[in-house]
Amino acid sequence: MNFPDKGENTSARPKKVGIMGGTFNPIHIGHLLLAENAYSAFGLDRILFIPSGCSYMKEQAGILDAKDRLYMTALAISGNPHFEVSDMEIRRPGYTYTCDTLEQLCEQNPDTEYYFLVGADSLFAMESWKNPEIIFQKATVLAAVRDDCGSGPLSGQAEYLRGKYHGNIFLIPSGNVDISSSDIRNRILEGRSIRYLVPEKVREYIEKNGLYLGRPDSSQRGGDSR
Repeated sequence: MNFPDKGENTSARPKKVGIMGGTFNPIHIGHLLLAENAYSAFGLDRILFIPSGCSYMKEQAGILDAKDRLYMTALAISGNPHFEVSDMEIRRPGYTYTCDTLEQLCEQNPDTEYYFLVGADSLFAMESWKNPEIIFQKATVLAAVRDDCGSGPLSGQAEYLRGKYHGNIFLIPSGNVDISSSDIRNRILEGRSIRYLVPEKVREYIEKNGLYLGRPDSSQRGGDSR
């Protein structure tokens, strides 16, 4: 992996922006660590967190209102000067599609190179997303991995996608962090602590507003818009 020259003239090159999309239901430490790892390893200028609107491949009943997810995301990234949050998918009517988001960003910012951050499992699902060829055309894909060191199934899938879509795909280490939003929701429902799984400001907001105290979680089915 090539790291940018410390003495590089950043004004003479395109901006490099990472995109961290997801339902963020809720956002957690794993999301933040992946974004920070990508920022450091690829010399990105900033990471843009984009909470999804209405995903066509997820059951909506267990997903919090967009304003709560957006606010928790803003709380989570506060204090990090190279993290930003966008409401572009929440404001867009209808279903949320990654290809539409990337097309919009590239049209608005032609001087910017985009790096799309995903969990490693998404590499096996991306072909089922809407217009995957646009995703690989518009952004470099960075997939978080834990144990795959270059010879496992994830590396094989990355190589397959590179060949089929002629895209840039890199596997980046995620560390030994095994946190999921669904586990956090179930912990809340069971009255168990979520301290240190989410940023403290997010935990306080969840507890203050009594979020995720409904029925057991069954909302995650995977698919586009993370």
